[in-house]
Amino acid sequence: MADTTTTGPSAAGRAPEHLDRTRVAHLAGLARIALTDDELDRLAGELSVVLDAVATVQEVATPDVPATSHPLPLSNVVRPDVPVAGLTPAEALSGAPSVEEGRFRVPRILEED
Repeated sequence: MADTTTTGPSAAGRAPEHLDRTRVAHLAGLARIALTDDELDRLAGELSVVLDAVATVQEVATPDVPATSHPLPLSNVVRPDVPVAGLTPAEALSGAPSVEEGRFRVPRILEED
């Protein structure tokens, strides 16, 4: 594929945009990202593939196709929030290894002055 230096989204009838090494270096400079020569060459190819994919999607997306955020219909599967009685203090403390004055007793981990 030949490199072009067009900007903006691909229009109907126009070839997809491709990035060359110089344009990737310019974009990296704008983003303040230091890239090696090998990274510039690799990213030029990878970013061109991404732009080609976006151009393909733009060709497929027509006004009669509704926009979606997910390919499958989703529905809320959360049960209704129904209040229920909680544990009594005695029930909550029944499995505790140690209880003191109606509370869980735990070993001290910090010394206080």
